[in-house]
Amino acid sequence: MNSNHTNIHSIDEVPFALGTKALDEQQIHQHLRPLFSRSLKNSQDKIYLANHSLGRALDQTAGDLQEGLGVWYTNVENAWDNWFNEITSFRQRVATLINAPRADCIAPRASAGQGLRTILNSYDSPFRVLTSGDEFNSIDHILKVYACHHRIQLKRVIPKKDHFYQSEDFYGAIQEKPELLVLSMVMFTTGQLLSALPDLIKVAHDQGVRVLLDLYHVAGVIPLDVMAMDIDFAIGGSYKYLRGGPGASWLYLHPRYLGDMLETLDTGWFAQTQPFDLVRSESPQLSLGSNRFFESTPAILPFYQARAGLMFTLAIGVDRLRCYSVKQQKAIESLLQKQGIPFLGQSEERGAFIAIPHPQSEFIAKSLISAGVICDAREGLLRLCPDILNTQDELITAVDKLAEIWS
Repeated sequence: MNSNHTNIHSIDEVPFALGTKALDEQQIHQHLRPLFSRSLKNSQDKIYLANHSLGRALDQTAGDLQEGLGVWYTNVENAWDNWFNEITSFRQRVATLINAPRADCIAPRASAGQGLRTILNSYDSPFRVLTSGDEFNSIDHILKVYACHHRIQLKRVIPKKDHFYQSEDFYGAIQEKPELLVLSMVMFTTGQLLSALPDLIKVAHDQGVRVLLDLYHVAGVIPLDVMAMDIDFAIGGSYKYLRGGPGASWLYLHPRYLGDMLETLDTGWFAQTQPFDLVRSESPQLSLGSNRFFESTPAILPFYQARAGLMFTLAIGVDRLRCYSVKQQKAIESLLQKQGIPFLGQSEERGAFIAIPHPQSEFIAKSLISAGVICDAREGLLRLCPDILNTQDELITAVDKLAEIWS
């Protein structure tokens, strides 16, 4: 490949520019940072280590959104033809990202929580749900609301050792045969990667328990194969590592659920076989595949908004992104160790961010933000998340500023 290729102008050129080599800082500076000129220009005096929260947008995103709006202005009578094509492209990119066998395994959703509700509302109530004590606030909140209204019987598992879960923590509760296990592959609090999930899923299936995984902190940063893991359902979205902002989320359904065995109360006219025919039948006529899980008229711009981030991630490759993330995390670990600052876990056993325990974590996060290091804190844990746009110098400066506050 041409190592002298100095200025790529579109995401389509990324594979040519990078070749097959592992990512390094020089490569990123030369080929990838120009694709983020707007985001980087507006944060020149800041070190952004909140990539586990809102991912930084590509320059192309603005043009993609303009394209979606342009259809409305210039082709209003046929707008839905173009918009449906973009929805299909979104579904295909997500399917490729997580190794789903078909695009129609992906049901677009406005949020991951909406995807969870779709599955909860496919059961007759009440039924039993098993989950962890560390699910993201939205998922945790939805489950508690359903429990309060006696739609589900909810059991939460708390880790027995430190902050980290072991598969054994769930085995006893699975033996009680709940109908559904809802679990994050990477915990949003500690960043822990549940690497033994395939075995846990098999144990659950052996007991007749379906499994819904929250992949929000996995998609785009850790290689995924939902078929190999035999996941029943999964939820995720583009807000974080896929650089697609809010509104572009999805529900994955294993192909075994794409027939007529599963229906949900979360539905609307887009779930019909031919929605634009506007035929009123005596009983609901649902589409096949995950189209049967569509709802009413969807927001369209989020699909355009998510395009560039998905294209970018697929062009680089999640394997390569994961290797670079682990490299950056190891660099931060070394810097923290030199300053005597503790952290949870090792890079291979967490997702993309490092959690640092401290009883005043929120105060430290606010102090760091005031010092130009953008981060956050959750439940007594300071969270730092580098991505490919962060330089080694930025990581050094960020830890130095943390050490000043820490002491």
